[in-house]
Amino acid sequence: MIVSDFEPLPWSDGHAGKPRRVGVEMEMAGIDPEGIAKAVIDVLGGRFESESVFSGIVRDTELGDFGIELDAEVLTSRRYLDSLKAVGIEIEPGQLRDNLEDVLSRVAGLVVPHELVCPPVEIAELERIDQIRRGLCRAGAKGTQSSALYAFGLQFNVDIAECSGSHLVSVLRAFFLLFPDICEREQIDFSRKLSPFVQHFPEDFVAHVLDPDYAPDLETLIDDYLEFTPTRNRPLDLLPLFAWIDRERVMSAPVERHLIKPRPTWHYRLPNCLIDDPDWSLRDPWREWVRIETLAADADALESAARARLGKSSALRRWWSGFRRKLGLG
Repeated sequence: MIVSDFEPLPWSDGHAGKPRRVGVEMEMAGIDPEGIAKAVIDVLGGRFESESVFSGIVRDTELGDFGIELDAEVLTSRRYLDSLKAVGIEIEPGQLRDNLEDVLSRVAGLVVPHELVCPPVEIAELERIDQIRRGLCRAGAKGTQSSALYAFGLQFNVDIAECSGSHLVSVLRAFFLLFPDICEREQIDFSRKLSPFVQHFPEDFVAHVLDPDYAPDLETLIDDYLEFTPTRNRPLDLLPLFAWIDRERVMSAPVERHLIKPRPTWHYRLPNCLIDDPDWSLRDPWREWVRIETLAADADALESAARARLGKSSALRRWWSGFRRKLGLG
């Protein structure tokens, strides 16, 4: 039996009536796919299948398959070969391509992280994922604060507890309300604040959702999201969830369609990935997500906090937010 001190969620079962699960994604540098795979196999067994110098899969572990890839789709999909072919350069499989990809991997690794994509696990099993994290730390993996160029993040994909407009709005409201405190406690790295990946939601959308009279059904919530913030580059990315609920509605909007993976989860991507800090643990960012859901589950506290925050949302801030969106500035 696994002994875990990862805090439980206020809603223990997911939308399908089964215990909720969490997928973890960790971004890092300073370690190649083989080294990442070894850290997984040392904890959970399995075998590594290399797909290229950029990526591979650890199969048949105790918890399922783990994906490893350089977080640069143009490289992992080998679309760079199409670009070379367009200018008359064709590179067939073999030593030349292997050498080229090795160089590309080393250069890209200066700013583009390798990513370990863990299969969804029950909350108690997060302890096993944290054991892998410790192994990666010992193996020399580098995290967010190792370089000013490393805008690396940790991501949780948390099963939704209920698929309804009211429930999703309650969690979204709680996230908006706790966002400043989370950023302060997490000390979100400056490089990540400057990156486009985790820009906070526009103020006019925040005010729209916090309005106590806002009680949308799922279709209205999705439409509002696509109107106010049609991008996946948010600290709580709802496009995978909304694409799972209504794929056609989302994929017909001006969003990053080819990067959206529909799934019934909260895609929480705000935290730093401090994988090279031996005193850091997955428990730290997980605790922040538990705080979000705990507030969402307390209707009175949520309403009170929402009214207080809404009182600080001036008409000027909301106008400026909408003006920036019209200019395409987010």
